[in-house]
Amino acid sequence: MTQLTDVESNVFQGQFGEFTITQSDRFGVLVYRTGLMVAALSFATGTALVLWGGDAPAVASALTPLYACFCLALGVSLLTIHIYMAILHRLLQLFWAIGGVAAFILAAQSSSPLALTVYSHPATLFGVGFTFAALAGIYFKEAFCFNRLETKLLTPLVPALLLGHLAGVLPVRSERGMLAAWAVLFVVFALRKAFQPIPPDIGDKSVFTYLKQQRSAKA
Repeated sequence: MTQLTDVESNVFQGQFGEFTITQSDRFGVLVYRTGLMVAALSFATGTALVLWGGDAPAVASALTPLYACFCLALGVSLLTIHIYMAILHRLLQLFWAIGGVAAFILAAQSSSPLALTVYSHPATLFGVGFTFAALAGIYFKEAFCFNRLETKLLTPLVPALLLGHLAGVLPVRSERGMLAAWAVLFVVFALRKAFQPIPPDIGDKSVFTYLKQQRSAKA
């Protein structure tokens, strides 16, 4: 993306013409990154409790509010992420919603903490797992757009862990190692996003305008 004028003007040359990055655009990126950071820290805290927390019942109970925080923060990021393909953006949001509803139903109906229910009944991942599919979609988008090593590793790691647990083919030790790697890489990803220049996260707004005009013309 080539800047046309000075930094203060925030005018850029896009594929389909000039566009301006506004304060609202920048605020949206900050909200997106804040959501990622909160989600990453919630996930990492939960992972640390699972791996080194000790008392299993207490840990399982503590994971429910942490998971709720993770889900809400992820939802905020999915609202503010910039993705050129509108249908993909809506699909990731739909996945998040399905996973969230499934988790809420499980938490409301089960006498056990949500984490224990999901771990003990892997089939529940057919519902709750949609949330992680949405997260993997963010990893894939970031890997594709910014060529980040951590997101390249996270994109296959997440489905491998979830599907491996669902199929019952992963030893507990492997699951613990993969979970730890996921948490560490997620935090690394969120930290690196915090220091990335804002304009690349906004993308080429002329593409969004062009695609909107194309949809309007078809309608």
